[in-house]
Amino acid sequence: MLTISEDEAGQRIDNFLLKQCKGVPKSHIYRVLRSGEVRVNKGRIDQTYRLEIGDTVRIPPVRVAEKVESGAPGVEFPILFEDAHLLVINKPAGVAVHGGSGVSYGVIEQLRAARPDAKFLELVHRLDRDTSGILVLAKKRSALTSLHEQIREGQPDKRYLALVHGDWKDARRHIRLPLFKYNLPDGERRVRVQADGIASHTIFNLRRKFGEFTLLEAELKTGRTHQIRVHLASSGFPIAGDDKYGDYAVNRALQKADQSRGALKRMFLHACSLTFRHPATAEAVTLNAPLPADCQRFLDSLHPRS
Repeated sequence: MLTISEDEAGQRIDNFLLKQCKGVPKSHIYRVLRSGEVRVNKGRIDQTYRLEIGDTVRIPPVRVAEKVESGAPGVEFPILFEDAHLLVINKPAGVAVHGGSGVSYGVIEQLRAARPDAKFLELVHRLDRDTSGILVLAKKRSALTSLHEQIREGQPDKRYLALVHGDWKDARRHIRLPLFKYNLPDGERRVRVQADGIASHTIFNLRRKFGEFTLLEAELKTGRTHQIRVHLASSGFPIAGDDKYGDYAVNRALQKADQSRGALKRMFLHACSLTFRHPATAEAVTLNAPLPADCQRFLDSLHPRS
């Protein structure tokens, strides 16, 4: 018998059971729902019922898989904002946001290990492993639901800094190219521009030119996988250091410093700014994450400060 808390309210009963009964086949979850073995407030419900605060849920005996520890070390990351509802960190490049696809654990597993008493901690959105910058996590289900609704409505203002190879001309350019996700033979996920892909829109603003490189600010209007990277590469301006969609020869040369610049050993893409409505107060929250030191050093080497 479980009593639904504030953090658990609002979700469908089937999703709640799938999380509570880790390792139980989905088909079995729906079977016990259909048979009426699961009761809410002593009554039968169907799989679409949304839980409310104070509901009493009866879960029948089921065989669950043994809990497997993630093995993630407890790690805290630089905090940009935190209150009872949200945790916003500055994610370093090279760290996945979650385990999977050959990665044992990521930011979410490490934070949960560092905060064993946290009742609820979930990713609100994702960043590519090699992208640094602002990452939002919810500490309450109500906050997660609110921010997901804002994202669906396109409300948050998300900005990235990207250094591209090439002489970008426009002060401001809209790129609308449909994106299609596919897998390589080894299972690695990729994205390409394709006519029947999903509509995607990025606005790029020219920030500064550095010889053969250009610093751009990317303003996301949609949030597709690898959107900025593919929009730029497909337009002839690959991101410096991008090992999936970038210029192999340029990236290899960037690994070592030369007389005209320093070395760059990562992808130059950084989530630098985010504005959203606070899920509890509806007040605007604007957060900024400065360029990481390695990116700043590379820029300084291209255009030394006077």
